[in-house]
Amino acid sequence: MAQFHLVFVFLCYAAVAVHGSATFTLINKCQNTVWPGILSGAGSPPLSTTGFALEVGESKTIQAPASWGGRLWGRTHCSEDSTGKFTCLTGDCGSGKMECVGGNAAPPATLAEFKLDGDGGMDFYDVSLVDGYNLPMLVVPQGGTGDRCTYTGCVVDLNGACPSELRVTSSGGDGGGNVACKSACEAFGDDKYCCSGAYSNPDTCKPSQYSELFKNACPRAYSYAYDDKTSTFTCVDADYIITFCPSPNTSQKSSSGTQNTPASDNDNSSAALINGTMVYEGAELDQSSAASGTCLHVMRTQGFASAAAVAIVAAMWLLCQHF
Repeated sequence: MAQFHLVFVFLCYAAVAVHGSATFTLINKCQNTVWPGILSGAGSPPLSTTGFALEVGESKTIQAPASWGGRLWGRTHCSEDSTGKFTCLTGDCGSGKMECVGGNAAPPATLAEFKLDGDGGMDFYDVSLVDGYNLPMLVVPQGGTGDRCTYTGCVVDLNGACPSELRVTSSGGDGGGNVACKSACEAFGDDKYCCSGAYSNPDTCKPSQYSELFKNACPRAYSYAYDDKTSTFTCVDADYIITFCPSPNTSQKSSSGTQNTPASDNDNSSAALINGTMVYEGAELDQSSAASGTCLHVMRTQGFASAAAVAIVAAMWLLCQHF
């Protein structure tokens, strides 16, 4: 009986140990350098880095502890002035350094948001355009399980299709052109676009023609504050690959006017910019790796995983001795 109790203890420890940390692998498939920024949520410790340069074709893997929550994004058109101050044209976190050290992304920016080991032991994640858009982004879980454990993101170049009243442009020596697309909330500050004031609940805050433009192009991404049903995904025991500028990638130029005023809610001219060539194409990606079994996670290379592997082997040996 004592031997059986010891086996039970080992198995319980193994289960706790395996359900631990996760890894984020960030990949840059853009044509230019991207500077990822990372912000930990309240109560979550900062990760080993909060900002770094990711050259074209480069990848970097970061370990996140159990129950970590926060957001990741890509900064673009970054430079350092003669005083050493580091700034970015999009996604700047205001720290004046490459490391964001607690700074948040200045909108507009495409965000990947995570809460690991949340309710029911599940990871909750999404790609959000609520604060606007600056880069195509795809999040693909690796090795996890769950009915909604699948990829999400926005692989379309919305900068080209951005209505003029939402555009962020650059005329400098960094490539110029449209570099980001604001949310309607950021552009106009109206409560009905910001889901604030009298519009601070899902009954009164509805999609606008601007959020629907984002949604039509990227159906799995958050397009406005109460876009939960189609935009939140969950996994158990997954790692995550976050790719900037994933392929396939499409672009279509905007033909809207130049005035910086909101269009009528009945005006479909902006929404019409998104057609059949600008749909979320991530469904065509190979998902074999994302659907792989969770057995891979038993052998995580971090401390928790090593302990789990030892505990499982020991428990199996004791079971064999018992029977």
